[in-house]
Amino acid sequence: MRKLIIHGAHNTRTSRVIWLALELGLDFEHKNFHYSTGGTQTPEFLVINPNGTLPAIQDGDLCLFESLAINLYLANKHGGDLSPKDTDEMGLAMQWSFWVATEVEITALDALRNRLLLPEGERDEAVAVTAEAKLSKPLSVLNGALAEREYLMGGRFTVADLNVSAVVGWTKIAKLDLSAWPNLTTWLDRCLGRPLFVKARGG
Repeated sequence: MRKLIIHGAHNTRTSRVIWLALELGLDFEHKNFHYSTGGTQTPEFLVINPNGTLPAIQDGDLCLFESLAINLYLANKHGGDLSPKDTDEMGLAMQWSFWVATEVEITALDALRNRLLLPEGERDEAVAVTAEAKLSKPLSVLNGALAEREYLMGGRFTVADLNVSAVVGWTKIAKLDLSAWPNLTTWLDRCLGRPLFVKARGG
């Protein structure tokens, strides 16, 4: 059987896939490269992911891109506590993964870019402030979902928590004020405090 291959640098969305692979105890090969190297535009990589984005995986003959979809696939394939245990949990895992991609990720990235990622002279604090205000509604939704539970489903850490916390964690890096959502912050600290999250980020 061919080994799972994960393409992409630790400091990209690839870290989400590495985190899940580590939590699942998978044997995988990591091809560590960044956009800045031009590696995503080579003919070889574009066969794997014609979008030229990171991450991508090869699992035997199957090539997949989109980090959250990759994680749902890997969890479903390999099972264990992180995997949905039935169709109800699969529905919830997909719901939260799609939700965080559509309701949180792009806006959180706006804040992150203008607080940290862009060169100082190119940052626009007004964009970050607008993003922070726009995130109030979805973060309130997540906070409410966590009002009487430690994790998003099944009373345990699952792929749903991993996918959502990997995105929502950008708000902490961007120094957003999360004090209005105590359930969210407690849950986020619980998820991102897992030792394998730190390892997946490259240390």
